[in-house]
Amino acid sequence: MDRVRDLSGPCFFGVWGNAVMTVSVRDARNTVGDRLWIQSVYRDYLDDLAPTAGTGTFPALGEVGHREPDQFFHWFGDPNRFPLVILRASQPVGFALVVRGGAGAADARQGVGASSLPRAVVDYRMAEFFIMRAMRRLGIGATAVRLIFSRFAGRWEITEHLRNASAVGFWRRVVASYTLGNYRERIVNGEVRQTFESGAG
Repeated sequence: MDRVRDLSGPCFFGVWGNAVMTVSVRDARNTVGDRLWIQSVYRDYLDDLAPTAGTGTFPALGEVGHREPDQFFHWFGDPNRFPLVILRASQPVGFALVVRGGAGAADARQGVGASSLPRAVVDYRMAEFFIMRAMRRLGIGATAVRLIFSRFAGRWEITEHLRNASAVGFWRRVVASYTLGNYRERIVNGEVRQTFESGAG
């Protein structure tokens, strides 16, 4: 039985007083426009990862076998990968890549610096997550993550590089809030890993 729930439902939340914003998450495999939008902001995403460059995890642009077209072929062609567009109202503002089963984030990037570390047995991993800079610190990312966790029910693992303090802080806050503190965190070889169960609500 497939435990992935419908991704079409929006989530409403309040921002700064009376302003209300709609955040939703949509399967990017359903429209060419969503795929093209992700491709258009992918370099911005890689720029955000630059501070963690040198870890061997992220590809240098144009590296043989790790070109963007190769990335997207795997993102959109593998039934165990779920490329998602994050929307504010009806405008794309971010994306996520959820990977089902044993493939970790490094595996989702097709072996780029793939770690030989033992991984927890999980149903899903957040392989990629990006919110455009102008849309950060508005609650959009946290709300999108809650939608994703609730729609992909099961055991999750989130991994961040310890050197990426903003990512570590974001995921610790979001996971702790979503699970009400019922999660496990380990730091292994410079990676922070949170594991927990989702979809109970």
